[in-house]
Order: sequence, then C-alpha cells, then structure tokens
Amino acid sequence: MTIMIFLFILLSIIMLILITILNLSSKKTFYDREKNSPFECGFDPKNLARLPFSLQFFLIAVIFVIFDVELTLLLPTILIMKISNILNFSLTLNLFILILLLGLFHEQNQGSINWAK
Repeated sequence: MTIMIFLFILLSIIMLILITILNLSSKKTFYDREKNSPFECGFDPKNLARLPFSLQFFLIAVIFVIFDVELTLLLPTILIMKISNILNFSLTLNLFILILLLGLFHEQNQGSINWAK
C-alpha cells in the first residue's frame, strides 16, 4: 500500500514538472482583430462568418446519431442468437427495443421530431 502511495506521489510530481516545462517553453501567440477575422482576399468581410443554424436541425442530427449507434448495437444480435438461450435472448432484445420505443415516444412528445416547426 505504501508503495502505491509513493508511486502516486512520484507520478504527480513528474506530471507537474512536465506541465510546468511545457507551459514555459510553449510559443506564446497574441491574437489581434485581423488574425481572428475571416480572410476574404484582404477586404473586410461582407457577411458574418458564423451563420446561425437551426436548433431543430441540430436536434434531428443528434437523434439520428443516437439511433444509428443503437442500430449498430442491434446488428450483432443475429450472431448472438446462435449461441444464446432463446428465452434470455428474447427478453433482452424485447427490453432493448422497448427502451428504444420509449425514447422515440418521448422525443415525439417533446416535439423534437416535428418537421413542421
């Protein structure tokens, strides 16, 4: 136990030394207005570089990514079905699909999936 405390203290000291050395030796950059502005052939920009985006589109994209990951979790179940007990497999798969459907109904009730907004 004492050797673990000693190693923890030693590693903490090494990390602090490395962080200090890196902060002292890193190149300092000073930002000004010209460097932070978008480049348009030397002229002042006519439009804002950061256009506002639809929050509805962002929510749809996040929901798509979540359900896409869940789909990748469902695909290996075909192979697992061969080596698993059918009762355990069906209970687990039904519970997983029930959780997915509850999430879908929740998103529908919140209005995140409504395209007409």
